Amino acid sequence: MARKKKELPLLEKVTITDVAAEGKALAKVNDLVVFVPYVVPGDVVDLQIKRKKNHYAEAVAVNFHEYSPKRAVPFCQHYGVCGGCKWQCLPYDEQIKYKQKQVTDNLVRIGKVELPEISPILGSAKTEFYRNKLEFTFSDKRWLTEEEVKADVKYDQMNAVGFHIPGAFDKVLAIEKCWLQDDISNQIRNAVRDYAYEHNYSFFNLRTQEGMLRNLMIRTSSTGELMVLLQCKITEESEMEQMKQLLAFIADKFPQITSLLYVVNNKCNDTINDLDVVLFKGNDHIFEEMEGLRFKIGPKSFYQTNSEQAYTLYKVARNFAGLTGNELVYDLYTGTGTIANFVSRQAKKVIGIEYVPEAIEDAKVNSEINHITNTLFYAGDMKDILTQEFINEHGRPDVIITDPPRAGMHNDVINTILFAEPERIVYVSCNPATQARDLSLLDTKYKVVAVQPVDMFPHTHHVENVVLLERR
Repeated sequence: MARKKKELPLLEKVTITDVAAEGKALAKVNDLVVFVPYVVPGDVVDLQIKRKKNHYAEAVAVNFHEYSPKRAVPFCQHYGVCGGCKWQCLPYDEQIKYKQKQVTDNLVRIGKVELPEISPILGSAKTEFYRNKLEFTFSDKRWLTEEEVKADVKYDQMNAVGFHIPGAFDKVLAIEKCWLQDDISNQIRNAVRDYAYEHNYSFFNLRTQEGMLRNLMIRTSSTGELMVLLQCKITEESEMEQMKQLLAFIADKFPQITSLLYVVNNKCNDTINDLDVVLFKGNDHIFEEMEGLRFKIGPKSFYQTNSEQAYTLYKVARNFAGLTGNELVYDLYTGTGTIANFVSRQAKKVIGIEYVPEAIEDAKVNSEINHITNTLFYAGDMKDILTQEFINEHGRPDVIITDPPRAGMHNDVINTILFAEPERIVYVSCNPATQARDLSLLDTKYKVVAVQPVDMFPHTHHVENVVLLERR
């Protein structure tokens, strides 16, 4: 006999008091801390507990008794279902207040180091259509919204192109309008969808691994260039012909596309780093521009997805570096060398290190394009390359700039930085929690002298933070 599922309680007339991690808000009911999405401090709600462990629980708001005066009206028709942009219900000035608080809390609670006054967060001038890259997934398992399920109707069209539903890897929400990228992105996606519907193209099934259309990537740039990459599974010659007909339709309908590409992917995942990308029309790249510097962006290249705020972020990093033209700079986790090339005019020499070999090749190309001759780039695992022998060969850096992934820096890298003893360290982070952990390890030799949060992603809980450390 099946075990009866334990019924979880309904909490009535609960006041939301604060903002928590992962874009959720929180409330306290007696000794129980409750995390709730899509609500804001000041809302008074009934909460249905979904999961409970000891002294904390996760819940959803099932009824609103009072709306907070801080609440904003979400502008996206997909809000609350898509899973992105969870803070649309908060006015932007409130969002950045909570991001500032998040940075402060992490540095104080986790870092436990002496801190200067933290500078006010630099907000994004654009809060809509600010991304330069989006990827849309094709699926033959369209996610039905609550309203569609309640309608109890048999839907003829179950194919969709859009975003994955959180927690349902094979289900995709059909997106009509996304507010993250220039509206040309919506026009292209919807035109591709309608063409595929009209011509009975097969959409991919993540469980059975069948179907032709898999993924659509769209990149826009500050230079006005536009890249579109179509990813398909091709097992028959007729499917190759279908794909090329679709590409010809895209090229004809959107002549403003400067780079139209495709990739055949018959693997079980959507990653393309190990696959050949084929040019259909135009160039195999686009350019980004910053202070007259041009950065070549290919289909596999990494570039900060908010171009305008990336410029703000890099200016903060360069300012913190305090370069006079005489410094040797190490740029760790250099990616495609954007920061390295950006600061090179003010430095004597810049050495960039990055794990991904293709990114390092892009970094070298970007130096060549901009006639920069004082950069060197090395590919490999940071902890293996950045050794005492490497420092002995290339010289002790005056400044280290580090921009690690969300997991922060490996202990071996931190130990090598401590051995290198640069005068200044500029630590750029997309995760203030792991940054705070690393600052505590650097605290033996370095003092935090400046902190500058930067908001790259409006309507989300994500925040970048730049810290300047000086040798004690």
